[in-house]
Amino acid sequence: MKGPFFYSKILLFGEYGIIKDSKGLSIPYNHFKGSLKISDLDLSILNKKSHKKIKEFLGFLKSIDLKSIDFDWDKINNDIKKNIYFDSTIPQGYGIGSSGALVASVYERYAKNKVTDLENLTKKKLHVLKLIFSQMESFFHGKSSGLDPLNSYLCKPILVNSRNNIELTDIPSQNKEGKGAVFLLDTGESGKTAPMISLFREKMKNDSFSKMINDQFISATNKCVENFLDGNYKNLFLHLKKLSELVFNDFKPMIPNQFKDSWLNGINTNSYYLKLCGSGGGGYILGFTQDWTKAQKELLGHDLQVIFNF
Repeated sequence: MKGPFFYSKILLFGEYGIIKDSKGLSIPYNHFKGSLKISDLDLSILNKKSHKKIKEFLGFLKSIDLKSIDFDWDKINNDIKKNIYFDSTIPQGYGIGSSGALVASVYERYAKNKVTDLENLTKKKLHVLKLIFSQMESFFHGKSSGLDPLNSYLCKPILVNSRNNIELTDIPSQNKEGKGAVFLLDTGESGKTAPMISLFREKMKNDSFSKMINDQFISATNKCVENFLDGNYKNLFLHLKKLSELVFNDFKPMIPNQFKDSWLNGINTNSYYLKLCGSGGGGYILGFTQDWTKAQKELLGHDLQVIFNF
């Protein structure tokens, strides 16, 4: 059995902000993918670990009340006996939806009354699907928005207008000949979502931090989403700089220490701006530049990967 592939995702804008009802924009990233597999051969150490995690995850699904969905437990139990595992190239702890892809693949394979008509999704159906995925993915992060598995399952860009208002959207066409680029910077170390989210919620108890989020961070995030979707890159970079500064000043624990100088250098030179990719603490950092050649020189020695040209 070789199930369908589910891709990684990138939250271009909205990290932490969507927790407080900012806009957000999530896109599929097909450079990495995963699928459920069954093997007649002895599993490798890595695949044994994956099999064990899937068993624990499926046990969790059986223990919670998912009112709007039911799973084929005969099929699940049969697959468990056959050593099912998740064959994935998506790096874990990198902020690009490794658990989301697994959740989407389990939903697709085992949900009895799953959403299949992806071309005619109403906002209500999207919201219900996001809620199901949030309950499922809570196994991995303690609490989940459900956005990552939703993006992986639909494989389409998703615009978050607010917590309860999401829709499918189109993003500007890429210009492969353009000088501008959105890119990933590999920190070389994984991060963990749950502790970072807990830290953010703790920081929100501080009045000055909470005021910064509500008065500045959400506003900058919303403008970035709007400018990117409009293809207004000139204004986008004005708000990206503000966003990068706010993260550097107020989200320091989410930025690995060895990358803080590079982060600040981008702000000071305007060659590029860095922002969190997911919850931070490791994994990928997301970068934006209007001059990819210049940014590469400034970030020489770092592992960079372009995901969008403009």
